[in-house]
Amino acid sequence: MLIKIMQNVLAENAKMAGEIRDLLKQKKILMINLISSPGSGKTSLLEKTLPFLKAKYRVAVIEGDVETDKDAKRLENSNVPIALINTSGACHLESVSIEKAFSVLDLDNLDIIFVENVGNLVCPAEFDIGEDMKVALVSTPEGDDKPSKYPLLFREASLAILNKIDLLQHVDFNLNNFSADVQELNPNLSIIKMSCRTGEGLQDWFNWLETKIASKQRVMKN
Repeated sequence: MLIKIMQNVLAENAKMAGEIRDLLKQKKILMINLISSPGSGKTSLLEKTLPFLKAKYRVAVIEGDVETDKDAKRLENSNVPIALINTSGACHLESVSIEKAFSVLDLDNLDIIFVENVGNLVCPAEFDIGEDMKVALVSTPEGDDKPSKYPLLFREASLAILNKIDLLQHVDFNLNNFSADVQELNPNLSIIKMSCRTGEGLQDWFNWLETKIASKQRVMKN
């Protein structure tokens, strides 16, 4: 019975995700699903990213958290639209939550939406929310074994970000092992090494985003 219920949940989620993807295609909006463990730096990354992008593009954030609005408040200074979703204990966002968040966003005036998913490397990777691509973010203090321990996320991600590289000399993290595991799971997955604190690698991230935005807009014009 439990298996059947789960299958029904996933089927309903996938149906709504498809509808969201069609809507984003119609509106020419790129949606990025940021997935990481708690404390890896998703919010810090957005704090650095939003001021850069909003000078050129129309940007919004869907902020997913189990409780509180603390991360959403951190992003308020960026002056972009933010839709907060509190899951009240659920370990991931689902497509129905994204569809509801759209009701407070002006989709006719957006180029890109970031979804900061609930801090978790397991469940968010399993639930399609209609995004164009998933970005897997890990940090050096977590250890280099995350790709091998959580393979689904790295198989499905379009980009891997390794944050907090400024701490490499202080933590037990083997870059070669990390890169090898990523490439074994997903040979086409690029890795951006970054420090949100020092700014190293941020420009590579910005360039990647601009390429993806341009690619979606170009496809929609054809």
